[in-house]
Amino acid sequence: VQIVEFGGGLVESGGFLRLSCAVSGRIFGIYDRAWYRQAPGKQRELVALMTNSGNTNYAASVKGRFTISRDNAKNTVYLQMNSLKPKDTAVYYCTYRGAADYWGQGTQVTVSS
Repeated sequence: VQIVEFGGGLVESGGFLRLSCAVSGRIFGIYDRAWYRQAPGKQRELVALMTNSGNTNYAASVKGRFTISRDNAKNTVYLQMNSLKPKDTAVYYCTYRGAADYWGQGTQVTVSS
């Protein structure tokens, strides 16, 4: 199983990015998919989560600006990030959690002021 995130980059404050997380291989017993982020000197934090049933949960700091979605046919999870702020700057990680947890290598998002 391999998880690869892409779509990060440098964007101005107020801009948007869409992150994608593609999975190759089969993961058994998935119960949720999530995006985390880690800023320099800070702990990794949950940004958005989607359960198998489609329920979503967001960090308070991104609610209303970020949207998690998935395309099961493409084995891909997305994170649409709008109205980006400098404090959103971090490495963003995708994870699939099930019988085991699988993490991608992360993609850098930098928001300039």
